[in-house]
Amino acid sequence: MDPYSAEGELINIHNHFHQGQYQEVIDFDTSALSADNALPARVLTLRAKIALGQAEDVVADVKGASEPELSAIRAQAQYSLGKTDAAVQAIEELASSSGDNQTVQVIGGIVLQAAGKSEEALALLSQHSGSLDAVALITQIHLQQNRTDLALKEVSAARRWAQDSLLVNLAESWVGLRLGGDKYQQAFYVYEELAQAPSTSSIISLVSQAVCELHLGRVEESQSALEQAIQKQPNYAEAIANLLVLTIVTGKDPAELTSSLKKTAPEHPFLVDLEEKSSLFDKAAAKFSAKVSV
Repeated sequence: MDPYSAEGELINIHNHFHQGQYQEVIDFDTSALSADNALPARVLTLRAKIALGQAEDVVADVKGASEPELSAIRAQAQYSLGKTDAAVQAIEELASSSGDNQTVQVIGGIVLQAAGKSEEALALLSQHSGSLDAVALITQIHLQQNRTDLALKEVSAARRWAQDSLLVNLAESWVGLRLGGDKYQQAFYVYEELAQAPSTSSIISLVSQAVCELHLGRVEESQSALEQAIQKQPNYAEAIANLLVLTIVTGKDPAELTSSLKKTAPEHPFLVDLEEKSSLFDKAAAKFSAKVSV
């Protein structure tokens, strides 16, 4: 039986992770799990700790471990601590020796994509055999490459065999937000259901709902959701970044939020992109000089 299926032992901890409920993953009681599922559950717990900024603890936890799954997790934790070269080298070695391992595929894909090695990441992930985690990551990579057509193809193929899996619903929502139109509303329904139900709510689903609201032109609702998210976690960069976008869209002064984002996440993609575009604009403007006619 697939441990991640509706009848599988890992369905709840797996869903907690992909709903962004990382503390619930860490607190999950794994004592009753079968021996076969103990390691996959530990992997999810360690991934949740990395997501919560506890990478140093993870490195210490898996020190000396020889399992490819834990070696991959160690590499991801090292990457998040800034040890990029060592992490990428470790993943490339694991991809060569254990490329058929599902955890190596997924964690390796995450690290390689973060390091800008998209084609290597896709090559590793393409070896998966029915892994929705791999499908979700492949979809995200294609979207980052602005290949919405390939992302849609990936999700459509997965829908045929995964049916109503949470990950397929999320992946369809990611693609839908890129496609626009009535897909905005469909994505909103997915995130609203997650964000508003106490058993599935997380700051991630709340921000995702707010993004959908903004695309749908519901500015007040979007702002309310983002402010609620920031109230729950004042230093959550994605909530600040999206509230910053909303502030600009509504014509308000973004200075305070820009400063807040710089303090919280100085390397946030929004700030990096803004700096790059500002630099390009300044270079273009420098080519022209004002002419005064009398």
